[in-house]
Amino acid sequence: MFSFMLFLHVIGAAGLGFYIALPFMAGRASKLDGGGQAGLADGLVSANRIAQYFLVLQLLTGGYLMSQSDYAVIWMIIVIVLFLAIAALGGIITKPLKRISASIQSGQSASAHIAKVRTLSVVLLLVYLVTIYFMKYPILK
Repeated sequence: MFSFMLFLHVIGAAGLGFYIALPFMAGRASKLDGGGQAGLADGLVSANRIAQYFLVLQLLTGGYLMSQSDYAVIWMIIVIVLFLAIAALGGIITKPLKRISASIQSGQSASAHIAKVRTLSVVLLLVYLVTIYFMKYPILK
């Protein structure tokens, strides 16, 4: 059972790899025309939703894996806080992504929303990379 859960956990981590590419795709949005920006934003909203499902998979499998080993309490707290930060930032970034499309459709500039997405996506990438570090080097009792 442990091996299967670890396999699912690795698949979930690969699914969250979207957050590695997100800052680069968001940075590309400012170079596109209005229709391209709206299309890219809609695609990123869909991909973010899929990544959120992978995040749920991470929660379930990670909880099981934590219960099967002897990790230090501080490591578990750090990992849970990082997990919640990824979930929160992933949810927060959805609103400006949706507003890019809405702004384009109403004929307004979406540059402020694109800048917000770029900033949030870089922060999200950093939190994700820190999480990967803590997963690779856990603190055991």
